[in-house]
Amino acid sequence: MNSLFAYSKSYQYILSLIFLLPFVAISQYTDVINSNRPGVSVSAYAVGKNVVQAEMGLFYEQKDHTLLNTESNIWGTDISLRYGLLFEKLELNYEGTFQNQNLTYINFDLVAKRRDFSRNRLGLKFLVYDPFKNPEANKPNLYSWRANNKFQFKNLLPAVSLYGGANFVLGDNPFYIGEPTISYRGMIATQSRLTPRFVLITNTAYDRISTEDPELSYTISLSHAFRNPKWSVFVEHQGIGSDRYSDLLIRGGIAHLLKENLQLDFNMGASLKNTPTRIFFGIGGSYRMDFHKDSLKPIEDQEADQNGGAIDKKAMKKKKKENKEKGSGAEDIDLGPSKKQLKKLRKAEKKKKKESSEIDF
Repeated sequence: MNSLFAYSKSYQYILSLIFLLPFVAISQYTDVINSNRPGVSVSAYAVGKNVVQAEMGLFYEQKDHTLLNTESNIWGTDISLRYGLLFEKLELNYEGTFQNQNLTYINFDLVAKRRDFSRNRLGLKFLVYDPFKNPEANKPNLYSWRANNKFQFKNLLPAVSLYGGANFVLGDNPFYIGEPTISYRGMIATQSRLTPRFVLITNTAYDRISTEDPELSYTISLSHAFRNPKWSVFVEHQGIGSDRYSDLLIRGGIAHLLKENLQLDFNMGASLKNTPTRIFFGIGGSYRMDFHKDSLKPIEDQEADQNGGAIDKKAMKKKKKENKEKGSGAEDIDLGPSKKQLKKLRKAEKKKKKESSEIDF
């Protein structure tokens, strides 16, 4: 048996508990698309209420097994449909992977063909904790650009979401022979903004619950936005352990934000073992249909100056200039104010303090 966790069942449960303990203890709608592609890790944040998002791709994989003396090539497509349901923190999503595999048994000079869904899953994700919920606690330091851009230990505090879903095996699926029609999946997803340019995501999942071979897996993903934040790269490590199949995978890729609602991507990766050896790559894209509307808040419930005070007659021109300079991140990463913007913010703050200290007669 080739198992990632070659230990007793009780030890596996203890190990899974250790994975989960650090997590038991971003919201939602943004102006720019926030996709889970090109990796397989899942963000802690939902897409936002009434947002419909499709994430699709094509992939190719070469898969060889040294012990079984088999070779196979796989073509396929994967799709994820995400919808912001009822409120900002809740997301309904469907994940599907359809693949065509030509499997060659070298010892017998025999070729077998498999074609069906290797993944067919429906689930709900709910954000239970968001460290950025209080904007007052996350204001930029007006006197230090370095303080806003360096790593701080408080940035390790992640947003946390819980996921629950079901896998469906329909008909005579050659990838899951003898499997029940429905099995279940639970997951904890976390997301930390280490710096304005680096985002760390972790997923810990217990999958195929109620089958004879349940699966424990983890995924760790690190994303980086370039100086032009329309470009971003990622590196990701995934571990899978079960009696049915175990593996250690590494993948990386790049994403480009073509428009606010459209992202294109490329990824490639490989396994770290030879039972089987896996090499794969894929291309894809994500598109968002935005029907989101901000909730209206009665003016009597708003705090003073919450809407920014009087509107400057040149406000729209300034906004266009700032957007042009800042760009939009493919990973939706807020790069924070520049040194020039910090000077303006300090000046505006001093002016506001001076005006508030004046006494009207």
